[in-house]
Order: sequence, then C-alpha cells, then structure tokens
Amino acid sequence: MADRPVEKMTVEEAAKEADELRPKIIKWGEDYYTSDNPDVEDSVYDAAYARLQALEAAFPNIVTEDSPTQQVGGAVLAGFTKVRHEIPMLSLGDVFSEGELDEFNQRLREHVTEPFDYNCELKIDGLAISLRYENGVFVQGSTRGNGQIGEDITANLRRVDSIPKKLSQPLNVVVRGECYMPKESFLKLNTDREAAGLPTFANPRNAAAGSLRQLDPEVTGRRHLSTFMYNVADYETVSARTQSDLLAELQDLGFAVNVDSRVAHSMADVADYVQEYTGKRTTLAYGIDGIVIKVNSLPLEQAIGATVKVPKWAIAYKFPPEEAETVVRDIEWTVGRTGIVTPTAVMDPVQLAGTTVARASLHNPDYLEDKDIRLGDTVLLHKAGDIIPEISEYLPDKRPTDSEPYSIPTHCPSCGAELVHLDGEVALRCINPKCPAQLTEGMTHYASRNAMNIDGLGPKIIQQLFDKQLVADVAGLYGLTYDQLLTLDKFGEKSATNLLTAIDNSRNNSLERLLFGLGIRHVGSKAARLIAQHFMTMSALVAASQEDIAAINSVGNIIADSVVTYFESEPAQQLLQELQAAGVNMVYLGQPEAIPDEGFFSGLKVVLTGKLETMTRPDATEWLRKQGADVTGSVSGKTDLVIAGTDAGSKLAKAESLGVDVWNEERFRQEMNQEA
Repeated sequence: MADRPVEKMTVEEAAKEADELRPKIIKWGEDYYTSDNPDVEDSVYDAAYARLQALEAAFPNIVTEDSPTQQVGGAVLAGFTKVRHEIPMLSLGDVFSEGELDEFNQRLREHVTEPFDYNCELKIDGLAISLRYENGVFVQGSTRGNGQIGEDITANLRRVDSIPKKLSQPLNVVVRGECYMPKESFLKLNTDREAAGLPTFANPRNAAAGSLRQLDPEVTGRRHLSTFMYNVADYETVSARTQSDLLAELQDLGFAVNVDSRVAHSMADVADYVQEYTGKRTTLAYGIDGIVIKVNSLPLEQAIGATVKVPKWAIAYKFPPEEAETVVRDIEWTVGRTGIVTPTAVMDPVQLAGTTVARASLHNPDYLEDKDIRLGDTVLLHKAGDIIPEISEYLPDKRPTDSEPYSIPTHCPSCGAELVHLDGEVALRCINPKCPAQLTEGMTHYASRNAMNIDGLGPKIIQQLFDKQLVADVAGLYGLTYDQLLTLDKFGEKSATNLLTAIDNSRNNSLERLLFGLGIRHVGSKAARLIAQHFMTMSALVAASQEDIAAINSVGNIIADSVVTYFESEPAQQLLQELQAAGVNMVYLGQPEAIPDEGFFSGLKVVLTGKLETMTRPDATEWLRKQGADVTGSVSGKTDLVIAGTDAGSKLAKAESLGVDVWNEERFRQEMNQEA
C-alpha cells in the first residue's frame, strides 16, 4: 500500500495507483462476498479500500463506474433465483478510529439542526439477509447481493430455527438482519471438515455464508445457524419510531435480536460502548467485527438519507486487527482417526485476544506451501473469527538467511506407511488400518453403539488395552482373556465378565455393523447398510469393482472409491482375515435388497431440477428410489429422464441439448398416480 500522502500526489499518480488497486480489491471482494473464501485478511482489504476511497475523494475525476467504491456486496450465484429489493439493502461505511467516529458525528451535527441520540449495536460477523412476511407469514428470504438484487434462499432460511415462520401479528413487513454461525457451531464444522479432508472455513462469517448458499437445504439445517434482526425496509410498516424501540418490537414479533445494544446520548457514551465491547468481543458466543452507530430516530434516518452505497445516518467502527509476532520453532504432524495427517505450527508463546497461544493449525500441505511457512520464520499470528489461532503471514525481512522451504512428509509419522493424496482432497492421509495413532480412536468407533455395540468398551479402557499392549487392533479384542482384563485399573470380576460377554456377542452382528465399524472414509451407517444389503457377504463386496458399488442407489462414486481403496490395501485384507478367524460374522443378516423389477421407473437414471410445487425434492427423490430409479445430481448422455420444476436452469438446457426426455411436474404426477 502506498504511503505517500494523497494531498502530495498529482492526478496522474493518483489515477495510476487507483487503477492498480481496483482489480485487487474487486478480486478480494469476489473471494469474500461471492466465493465465501477470502484470500487476504480483512485488515488488508479494509486498508486498500480506504486508500482507494481517499484517492477518489481527492481526485473525483478518476472515479470509474466499475470502481468497487461504487458497488455494494457481491454477485448472485448461479443456481439461485434473483430477488429484486424494492428498497435497496445498503452496506455501511467504515471507520477505524475514534477520531474518524468524531468526524462522522461532526458531519451529521453540521447538517442536522434538531438534537438526536445514537443507538449503538454490535456488528455481527455474518451474512446480511432480508425476510418478507405477508399477513405475518414468512414467504421469502434473500441475501443482500449487490444491494439491488439478491439471491432467493427461502428454503435454506426455513431451516434456521431463530427465524419465525409466523409472527405474533399479521403484518406485511420486510425485516433485515444478519445470519451468523455461533462460535461453537463454527468450531465443530471446521473440526468435522478437517477430519473429512475438506477445506476449512476461514471464519464464522464465511461459514455462515457458505451454509446459506447451499443448493441443498438439508446441509444448511445441519450447520446450526442463528440470526439477529435489526431493521425493517420501511419503518411505516411497524409502530416503532426509534431504532431502540424497533429492536424491542422485533423481539415481540418473534425475532431474535441482540440485547447488547445501547442508546448513546453523547460521543462519550459511544466511546464507552466501543471500549466495553472491544474488551468483551472474545467472550461472546458469536463473532463481531465492530460496532454500528445509528441515529436513533427512524424518521430522522429517512430525512438524512443515503448515498448510492451507504446510509448517511449510520457508520461501522471496525475493530483494529489484533496480531502478535512470534517465531515458528517446529511443525508437528498428527494423525486423526480417519488417517488425515495434519500439520501444526509450534511457536514461542504469545498473548493474543486474552489467551496464551503457542500452537496454530496449518490445516493441510497446500495451505502450508501457499503460506510458505518455514522453521525459524517470524510470523504474524491472529485469531480467525476471534476463535482459531492462525498465521497471517511470515515476515520476509526477519527470515533467517539459511532458510529452506519446508519438506512435506511422504510417510506417516506414526506407523511409517506411505501417505496418499486422494483425488479431490487437500489432505494427506494414512490408509494403514493398523496405524497406532489411528487405532485407539478407531477402536472407540468400532465399539460404538451404531457399529459393533460393545457395551462397556470406552475410550479410557481402550487406551489401557493399548498401553498394556493387550491389543494391537480391533481383531485383538476377540483374543482378550478374563485374567488380562483383571489387570486393568478399576476392573473387577463383574466388569471383566460383562465386557467379555459384550465382545463375544459382537461376533454375531450383521455385516453392515462391521462395515460401519471398520471406519472406512465416507461410509456412514446408512451407506454401510445399503452396501451390505446389496452384496450380502464381505467376500462379494471385497471382489466388487468401483462401478459395481457406485451403481447402488444413494452410494455413488465418492463412497465407492473409498471402499475399493480401503480393501485394496494389504493391512485391511490382513485385518479381515483376523476378524474372520476370530469368528466375526461376515454376512448380512437382514432382508435382501428389495428393488422393483417392474414399473416405469425401475432402472431409469433420473435427474430432478428446478422447484417442485406439490412436493419437496427430497420427497420426490425418495419416491423415485423406492420405484427402483437411480436419482443422480448431474445430466449426462446416460441420463434417461429429467424432471424439471419451475426456474430450472443449466441441467434442463443440457438435457435438451442431449435429447434427454424431459417431464414437467404435472407429467411426473400423472405417472406417480399410475404407479401407486
């Protein structure tokens, strides 16, 4: 970022720097607003944006129509219906110091003759949403988009528990606010994604945005999002005439509102609020990235008005980035239950956001190489979303002269097996089922209720069994003796007898329990049942090809690849032999797979696209599968039928170009009635 004062620049110099800044800011904005995958820290974006604003303010003739200072938010993603906001959803102007806050106040006081108060609110780190109600019933929800046009995400917002489906009064109103992901949900989501070898989200804001922009509402529902509503598009639709009263009225209507707002009668009150929540931000259950200061009078807000991009009656004070400088002393690699090998930077301890930090996840090899982190590097450390310690960047001027790029390991740090980089994953993975680092957690999973259901075999007992070298893998459970169990801490005769009985009973489980208990990547309990039901025996499954497994309804290529990769490994084959020798059942004991061999849909490859009016897509999918159809997510030359609802997009176009038979919902309903 240029350090030269704007007032000392010529118009040519300002134009040249502005031309260099704009494409960077646009790219960073697209990463943040549209892709939900930021490439730089917020503070870097904010500084570049503020510099561009200063250049354009000093030299108005260099402003271009496509400048990011003239735009709001991001683009509408493909796959979502566009929603036009009758009253635009504006973004907020930013300030970064109390001095700039005072300047904002002075500008308002110079142009507004009547006295007024401010309402101070926490700036929630989430995604702006708009909710439309007719006669008190929720009918549509959308994103801000570019301020004029947003995305219709009604189906996803219906899965957010804090959004009322019906208000306490039959109002026609458009309510606006923020959808966010609580810190606890964010931590769990990233932990689960990292364990699955998927990229993690940079912060709760991007996690919330990514969750709301899912084409499958079921995914949104599993992410445990929440909301704080704080505004209405038209204040004439409610009775409140101040912002503070509006928050109370929204709460009475059934919305979740943030109770930590406060009316400020002076700039001293505003400063006190900013100072208080700067200190409290890390203790909150949700992420905030600043304070919003609004004129409290709603009629006065309307009278003051807005620019093309921001309201003149409100401003956002952005917290300065809290960073600490430290040195990377080591990079440790740990192995999880599913075999994912994760690098962690070990650093000199530093104080950051109220805690002592000495470790930070480096997520995966790609992340480590992109950041170019090396041993001995001096780095800047921050907390992503005020939660997760993360390295922002290394400081080139402080890199040791003998520094060398860090070498990514090729073999498991626990068992020495060769690591694999599976297709579509950013993670390194150890696929040795006898890897010691994986075995304790793997055995806990094997013994769990939904797997082999070995009652009484918990993590503490399992750890003792490994520590005393009584077992080396799950097959070793079946060789345990009564006398061996008595050597465990707090283990008496009854405990030993009960555990041996539970282990013995697990020999008789149906194949799907064993298949799930093996902990094969992507194979959950439902997939295990479908696979076991289809192949009936373990030997038939082991001999099956990827195509054979992928052909099973609801299984698909990802799970099939994972199963084949697992059973191709020599340690897995040895483990199966040991389990079979121990008398563990390898046969499916339930009813064989029942797939209709008659009827119109049996054996057809069907794709659903667009919005169905008389049923949900999941209901239609379930019905089709019960008729023997193979419901897939993409159109190809092998597709037999496309069922297109309203607003069908690229899938319909592709089906038509390939000559695939296309039905509307009415035609589908007619066939359903005939099949009933």
